Amino acid sequence: MVRDAIGTERAPSATEICAALDDPDCREIIRELEEPMTAAELASHCEIPQSTLYRKLELLTESTLLEESTEIRRDGHHASKYAVAFDEIRLFLEDDRTLDVTIERPARTADERLADLWSEVRKET
Repeated sequence: MVRDAIGTERAPSATEICAALDDPDCREIIRELEEPMTAAELASHCEIPQSTLYRKLELLTESTLLEESTEIRRDGHHASKYAVAFDEIRLFLEDDRTLDVTIERPARTADERLADLWSEVRKET
C-alpha cells in the first residue's frame, strides 16, 4: 500500500517504486531534473540512449516519481515536460509485516493545478 499526499488515480506499489529507484538510469534522470525538462533536453544532459530514456521516463511517471505536463507551443508542436513529483519517500514495515511507502509531494500552486486539469482534458479529447 502507498500513502500518497496527492491522491493519484492509481497508487503505485512499494515494489514499483523501489524498482524505479533501484534503476541507475532512473536515478540519473531524477538527479538531472532540477527544473522541468523535455525528453530531448534530458537526452542532452544524461548519457542514456533516447529509446532507453523514453522507457525510463515511462517507468518513473507510472510509479508517480515524475510528473508529465504538456508545454503548449504557438507552432502547435506541443512537448511533454517532466519534473520530479516528490520531496521525500519513506519505506516502513507494517504490523502485518508488509512493506508500505509514504510519498511526500511538493505543494501545488493554482497554476499547476490548472495545468494538470488542462492536461487531463487534452488526454480525453
